[in-house]
Amino acid sequence: MTRLGWSILAVILLLGAGFASVVSIGSSPVVTPPQAVAPTAQPDPRGGRLPVPVAGVARDALVDTWGQARAGGARHHDAIDIMAPQGTPVIAVADGRVEKLFDSVDGGRTVYLRASDGGTVYYYAHLADYRPGLIEGQAVRRGEMLATVGATGNADASAPHLHFSVLRMAPGEGWSGGQAVDPYPLLAQTRGNR
Repeated sequence: MTRLGWSILAVILLLGAGFASVVSIGSSPVVTPPQAVAPTAQPDPRGGRLPVPVAGVARDALVDTWGQARAGGARHHDAIDIMAPQGTPVIAVADGRVEKLFDSVDGGRTVYLRASDGGTVYYYAHLADYRPGLIEGQAVRRGEMLATVGATGNADASAPHLHFSVLRMAPGEGWSGGQAVDPYPLLAQTRGNR
């Protein structure tokens, strides 16, 4: 096959994986959609934005999946899905502490990272593996590897991706709480920052 043929095949596979990530099969509990909050969650003090949490993924490659219906409309997607090959490094978007390492039915292998401001939690789901030695309570730096992209939980095995959420926390609120913030404007390339 020619290089052009391989390129076309790669584009078709990526489009298929993207479509598969928005289709959900099976039943999930009905939940009330979280209210979006203005995108003020822990911007980078050096530039006002978060780094893309998947190594090698460009800002302009991100697709806004916030608010999409999942499970046949039974739930609201309060995150952005970042498509990447299985095993791609997932990085910390801010300095903070690993609040919780958790395996769940829907999210699969997950990391909850509480930012050093204490009021923001970054949620990483569908991970393949944690970085060796990663433990709860561990301090991490922005850009440090946390885990790798996978398809655990309710993710389609043929469409590995990172489910990335930003949660604004009330004082004293635990890792499983918080109010969802649309992460797309915090990550994506916009006209003003091109």
